[in-house]
Amino acid sequence: MIRDDIKQATVQAMKAGDKQRTAALRLIAAKIKDRDIEQRTSGKDVDDDALVTEVLQKMAKQRRESIQMYEDGGRTELAEQEKAELAVIEEYLPQMMDEAETRAAIAAVKADLGADSIKDMGRVMGELKARHGAVLDMSRASALVKESLA
Repeated sequence: MIRDDIKQATVQAMKAGDKQRTAALRLIAAKIKDRDIEQRTSGKDVDDDALVTEVLQKMAKQRRESIQMYEDGGRTELAEQEKAELAVIEEYLPQMMDEAETRAAIAAVKADLGADSIKDMGRVMGELKARHGAVLDMSRASALVKESLA
């Protein structure tokens, strides 16, 4: 399980004295714990790896946006810190689908649902997330779905 890997990596980073990596791993663990608490109150059962992957994807997206903003603002030291955190986060994310695989998945979902107009975009996106949510960049997929349905 990804959660156990993160815990083990935290201990190893602490023993090695790698403060930056330890801080990033603790941040990941804190976000996962927040999500656990949120999940407990919702009453839905979700696969643990799926939950952790969802948290990691959200964190990675936030880091990418922060890096862009810091670089645009000329704050390279903050951008470097965010890049270091992003590198740690990406170690635990599953390999994402490339553009060709994404297009193939979109074509399969469109064929299964009989989607042929932009009005079907919500259904196609919902089915894509259900089938490939953990390994699909949904923002990139959204643009590709819109392009294929237009």
